[in-house]
Amino acid sequence: MSAGGVIGIADDEIVAGRILLGIKAIRDHLGCSLHEALDAYVSRYQALRLERPTDFSVSHEQYWANFYS
Repeated sequence: MSAGGVIGIADDEIVAGRILLGIKAIRDHLGCSLHEALDAYVSRYQALRLERPTDFSVSHEQYWANFYS
């Protein structure tokens, strides 16, 4: 599953660091598995980090610090 299928769906959640809500939004929109939604989330996160780096208020390490999958 590519990030192209989720463009815009969870961008607000991704930028705000609301990882679980973003994954849920992707799952609800695409009707995919949790694993597929997480993969799509990470792909979109990476794209947004490149496209809109100033929108993120924390570093990459801080963003994922307390998330375990």
